[in-house]
Amino acid sequence: MRRRLPQLLLLATAVLAVGALGACGNKQDEVTHAETEGAYLDLGGLKYQVQISRQLNAADSEDKGYLIGVSPQDRRLPKDQTWYAIFIRVQNTGDDPKQAAEEFEIRDTQGNVLRPLELAPVNVFAYRPAHVPGKGLIPELDSPPAENTIQGSLLLFKVPYANLQNRPLEFEISNPANPSQKASVALDV
Repeated sequence: MRRRLPQLLLLATAVLAVGALGACGNKQDEVTHAETEGAYLDLGGLKYQVQISRQLNAADSEDKGYLIGVSPQDRRLPKDQTWYAIFIRVQNTGDDPKQAAEEFEIRDTQGNVLRPLELAPVNVFAYRPAHVPGKGLIPELDSPPAENTIQGSLLLFKVPYANLQNRPLEFEISNPANPSQKASVALDV
């Protein structure tokens, strides 16, 4: 019986150690980079999710609505460029309001950087940086972008076709409280 006591003690210690390690696994790590759209990125106390990204066709009836509010100087699209939309959702899972990102970029493998166009207030789908209330969302519930099948707010870019070949394209979000902190996702081009 004396020999069984050390074995039982060893077994009990092992079970406790596995339980303690298992409890550590319940913590979620912050995710600041994703290899595909749809993942939640943690930045500045908010969760960002690229719902979808895609080229837009100005002749398509749905896509025309996304191009409302483009300034006259930006309206002209050179033949070597395409409209590119990123639909993003921002979630505040905490109780306190948090400022959503204001700075976004698309970077290609050649070091080219593209920034979104500023859209006039008449574009109801456009992303607007704002304070996201506790447990709140961008786009706000019951708004046109939230009720749309995509359920994300629009960031609109002019992208040269040549840049689409320099994949992967990385979409980068800067933390407004600390611009050196960034989150990124590889776009599904």
